[in-house]
Amino acid sequence: MVHAASGFRGTRVGAAEGSAPRIQPNDVVGERLPRIRVSYWCAKGHETRPVFIKLPEDQIPAVWDCRRCGGLASRDESRVELPHHAEEGYKSHLEYVKERRSSQDAEDVLAGALERLRARGTFTD
Repeated sequence: MVHAASGFRGTRVGAAEGSAPRIQPNDVVGERLPRIRVSYWCAKGHETRPVFIKLPEDQIPAVWDCRRCGGLASRDESRVELPHHAEEGYKSHLEYVKERRSSQDAEDVLAGALERLRARGTFTD
């Protein structure tokens, strides 16, 4: 999940604390950025601890995605609640196709594909 108030504003992905840009000589070390680790808890009790550049408290996100279950995690461990709305979760490609087509449509598509294969001589019964 991408947050508008990301703690890594202006920092490239994978940047290590105190690392220098690659275009500078190795003896030049970049500015050391202070960092903090923030704890978030989801409704299932999982703790997620992302690292942010030290920011004012109001700029650190109040919620974060749990890394283990994908649910919403809060900074306040005592206020963690299960979401009230039921989420559908993962659907396979076949489930999406079944939402768009009836069983009769599927039979018609299959019959047409088999007919084309038989006409080319690729498929025999």
